[in-house]
Amino acid sequence: MTLFFSVATLAASLALAVVTYAVARNYLLDQRTSVARTQSFSNANAIRAEMRVPESVDLRTFIEQLPETEGFAVLITPTDSFFSDQRFPDIVLPDELVTNVKAGNYGLQRFEANGEPFLGAGIYIAEFDSLYFEGFPLETTDRTLGTIATALLVGAGVTALIAGFIGWWTNRRLLRPLTRVARAAGEIAEGGLDARMAPEADPDLAKLATSFNEMADAVQARLEREARFASDVSHELRSPITALSAAVEVLDGRRADLPERTQQALDVVVSQVRRFDQMVMDLLELSRIDAGSTELHREGVAIDELVTRIALRYGFGDVPIEIGRKVPTTVQVDKLRFERILANLLDNANQHGGGPTRVTVEPRGRHGILLAVEDNGPGVARGERARIFERFARGSAARHKVGTGLGLSLVAEHAHAHGGEAWVEDRAGGGARFVVSFNEVA
Repeated sequence: MTLFFSVATLAASLALAVVTYAVARNYLLDQRTSVARTQSFSNANAIRAEMRVPESVDLRTFIEQLPETEGFAVLITPTDSFFSDQRFPDIVLPDELVTNVKAGNYGLQRFEANGEPFLGAGIYIAEFDSLYFEGFPLETTDRTLGTIATALLVGAGVTALIAGFIGWWTNRRLLRPLTRVARAAGEIAEGGLDARMAPEADPDLAKLATSFNEMADAVQARLEREARFASDVSHELRSPITALSAAVEVLDGRRADLPERTQQALDVVVSQVRRFDQMVMDLLELSRIDAGSTELHREGVAIDELVTRIALRYGFGDVPIEIGRKVPTTVQVDKLRFERILANLLDNANQHGGGPTRVTVEPRGRHGILLAVEDNGPGVARGERARIFERFARGSAARHKVGTGLGLSLVAEHAHAHGGEAWVEDRAGGGARFVVSFNEVA
């Protein structure tokens, strides 16, 4: 805003300077032209009168006695030429001016002689078939115009600077409350629900701050209620789910004693109970994250050993693991969160991507790393790549498959705790590549 105001002021100042310079230039040149016309006609008439009186005085002497022009005067007769100033003995008049005067016209033209600018005036003295020229120096006029142009440009620049400062000061004063609102809203959006605006001395701004803080209080209270509700529900479901799981495991252990159709029904019950149990566990984990009760415990671990151990623990020991050459041998991460991230990505690839094909760890910048799990599935449509990291979201490929819909949201939450983020991209050769960044781990 301030930059736009400064640029607009500078443009307006320059436009005004150009107009002012044009007016001043036209005025000075018109004045100089008027003086040149008046003096040249007066001197030409005096020369004509002198030439009518033969042998009254030497023409050269007479021309030198004409009113001072600070330039020169030239009289060209059919028999001779007379110069009023010996500084210009070899003056070369413009051909166009001479031709115009010979034709009987009054001539007026700007030209340079010996490196100096002049305004040349020419008059044809028809009575004696003579040409009379006067040169009026323009150096002073040009110098004046140059001074005016410099002053106008400096004035435009100073005006733009002053206007820019005033605009910056005004903008800062007027937008400061909005900046504070935006900063507080940004903190709330990033999870800092305690962010509030400081009280303002101005009554109008104080009302804005009060309204914003009341809105933030309401949002925080609602989110806390929702988090408590999810946590309470998950805790209340944990006991019956545990009992139900135990009962189902007992039935599953006596599968051989059950009829075939009952075994099929038991398989459905077992899979759904296990899915329900996993969902409750995920909800409990998310509720702890939302409540801020899970802290980040970084510790130095060997990254290659950690990745290999997690892959073996979850039954993916045959998946190729590649560690980049520039990846630090030891990294500072929360082992439990890292395990949850990698385990969920491997399980997601197994459930929805045709199985994981490779796990890679690459350096990112000077102190970060990238963990990636590639699969052999159909990939993820561009329109779904951000949404699948939301809670209970499912991509089109996973819509008809078993899952809680919370695994990738947990990946995103744990990545955020490490100062990173999670995203999905296309894998070279087909499939999807899920990537998680970890910042400041080296």
